[in-house]
Amino acid sequence: MNKLYIGNVSEEASAEDLETIFEQWKIPHSGPFLVKTGYAFVDCPDEKVAMKAIDVLSGKVELHGKVLEVEHSVPKRQRSCKLQIRNIPPHMQWEVLDGMLAQYGGVENCEQVNTDTETAVVNVRYAAKDQARLAMEKLNGFMMENYALKVSYIPDETAAPEASPMGGRRGFPPRGPPRSGSPGLGARPKLQSDVPLRMLVPTQFVGAIIGKEGATIRNITKQTHSKIDIHRKENAGAAEKPITVHSTPEGCSNACRTIMEIMQKEALDTKFTEEIPLKILAHNNFVGRLIGKEGRNLKKIEQDTETKITISPLQDLTLYNPERTITVKGSIEACARAEEEVMKKIRESYENDVAAMNLQSNLIPGLNLNALGLFPGGAPGMGPSMVNAPPPGAHAGYSSFGGQPESETVHLFIPALAVGAIIGKQGQHIKQLSRFAGASIKIAPAEGMDAKQRMVIIAGPPEAQFKAQGRIFGKLKEENFFGPKEEVKLEAHIKVPSFAAGRVIGKGGKTVNELQNLTSAEVVVPREQTPDENDQVVVKISGHFYASQLAQRKIQEILSQVRRQQQPKPTSGAQPPLPRRK
Repeated sequence: MNKLYIGNVSEEASAEDLETIFEQWKIPHSGPFLVKTGYAFVDCPDEKVAMKAIDVLSGKVELHGKVLEVEHSVPKRQRSCKLQIRNIPPHMQWEVLDGMLAQYGGVENCEQVNTDTETAVVNVRYAAKDQARLAMEKLNGFMMENYALKVSYIPDETAAPEASPMGGRRGFPPRGPPRSGSPGLGARPKLQSDVPLRMLVPTQFVGAIIGKEGATIRNITKQTHSKIDIHRKENAGAAEKPITVHSTPEGCSNACRTIMEIMQKEALDTKFTEEIPLKILAHNNFVGRLIGKEGRNLKKIEQDTETKITISPLQDLTLYNPERTITVKGSIEACARAEEEVMKKIRESYENDVAAMNLQSNLIPGLNLNALGLFPGGAPGMGPSMVNAPPPGAHAGYSSFGGQPESETVHLFIPALAVGAIIGKQGQHIKQLSRFAGASIKIAPAEGMDAKQRMVIIAGPPEAQFKAQGRIFGKLKEENFFGPKEEVKLEAHIKVPSFAAGRVIGKGGKTVNELQNLTSAEVVVPREQTPDENDQVVVKISGHFYASQLAQRKIQEILSQVRRQQQPKPTSGAQPPLPRRK
């Protein structure tokens, strides 16, 4: 990891020129510069110096009119599954990064590297070579919060003992304790989950959980390394009180088990004969994915843990209480196992949504996701990153669109029976939605008497599309047009110029397959389409809200590239139009 590759080197450059640059920037080197045509190699005394050279010189320092590119020198045989990602925004959360990396394959290991830079650096190992290659292609240069990520291979030697200076690799100790003021993602071990465990306990057991002068709750907190809030003043006179546990997933589970044991002991001591189930509170946004298609996920948890699980109906939800109650019945051991599985699924859903939101906010500058009502503000137990702050990467203005963004038209298909709910009494709901989103929203006439679906025509810039579609998805769930065990999945159509359809599909379907893998949406470009009067064809997108949004944005990105290429160049060598795909 100490050897550097220096690329984009001018033919006029000599070893002395490179030596002068390294001296000028106070970067020591432990061997001579080996200069070839267009590139060079040099050894550094250690990895920290190599990292400094990459950060200080790469893409920033010019030699004979060419900007140098500096990265780790990795022999071809070692360019396999390991990548280094640099220039990560300093306050980015692990969950967001993990979610982003996982889109390209199985991440076996991800460790932060100590550097002197303001931005963070991580080393990532993917499960397979092609996954690492895809991540490299997609993430190198990807903009996050105004930082362009820099991705390069690092040697993927088969875990040899001399690799220990790297620090943090699986099986080796990290190099020294992390600095207290270390920027970036911070120490990874024992990371507190952004999704706390929320429980409901019978009011008569709250005293036993707190203990004399708070001794019992202090003991639980100490043993499980957690912060526990008992909301005694909430819902005065209610039969149950909520408890919030902030800790690592393991800490939450240990605290949950201990609280259940205390309640059972108290029940025996007070001759309380009723069964005391475990009750978990979860935000409604995550419950659909916990249940799974046709209830499969929930059934599997029940079978694996030998418990009986029920979920409170949607009708119990209000704007001020967006949580559902998950009731688990079984032995303490069985309930504890079920809690682990239930919360694992809920945390996964949250992390996926944060990753999707982060990507969205980078693609749609100025987007305030909190205004959409997808995560109602101040929801009990929601982490501060979820409801109080704008999502990572959100910033005002439309600079990346070069002024006011272009209006787009999307056709969203909803159940025909839901039209009344979307329009509202005397058209009030659709008017409010249109004002809120800043979009034109119209319901197309039914295509026949027995049409199962109706088309909603939404016209507006990217942020307006996001807001309008987000509220429509939410409204359909609220009004029970999708069952409690179903996730809202809708089909959206985007029209694209017929000559650009090939670009959306890609060679041998490569682009459309990558698009589906990245977004989890189903994307179809029907082959046998006759272009309409504007020479346009339809791209069909099916999926849940975030998947659909991400696919829409990616397709619009491809269309923007095609439009730029179609513009005649000022020079004589104007580019011919793309061949039309048959």
